[in-house]
Amino acid sequence: MVELDKFLPEQKVRHVGIFDFKEVYRICYEWFINEGYDVAEKVYLERIQQKGKEIEINWVAVRKVSDYFRFRIESKWHILGLTDIEVEENGKKIKMNQGDLEIRFNVILEKDYKHQWENNNFFKGLRKIYDRYILKARILEYEKKLFLEMTSLANQVKAKLGLSMAK
Repeated sequence: MVELDKFLPEQKVRHVGIFDFKEVYRICYEWFINEGYDVAEKVYLERIQQKGKEIEINWVAVRKVSDYFRFRIESKWHILGLTDIEVEENGKKIKMNQGDLEIRFNVILEKDYKHQWENNNFFKGLRKIYDRYILKARILEYEKKLFLEMTSLANQVKAKLGLSMAK
């Protein structure tokens, strides 16, 4: 079984107001592709409400780091009251959106994602020792790198939305 370490803190981006939904979606998707991740959209739900659309999106993005480690970033989007609006910018009317957008990013360092260690009882028992003592420094290095990647993605989204990076 793949061992998942889910103790790294999540990043959250929240914006209430005017934004370009398609552009935020594109920025996130292209960031994953440019960083070498395979992206799977697990959920896309759209409900029509009285006050606009409610949208839920769940992505799982994975990238192989080695034969033993894989980076995984999960993003969960929730948008409430999404409506289409027109704004004027530099004398031109631009189609935008308005609503309450929240994106949560969680990262997971997957170990033994190919299940190589669990097929043999001897290796299965040795795996905890291997992770705890032999790979400890590498695990910490990969967790830091994965967290920094998630922070980079969250900061790009915040920049697009005009939010402060400290939030």
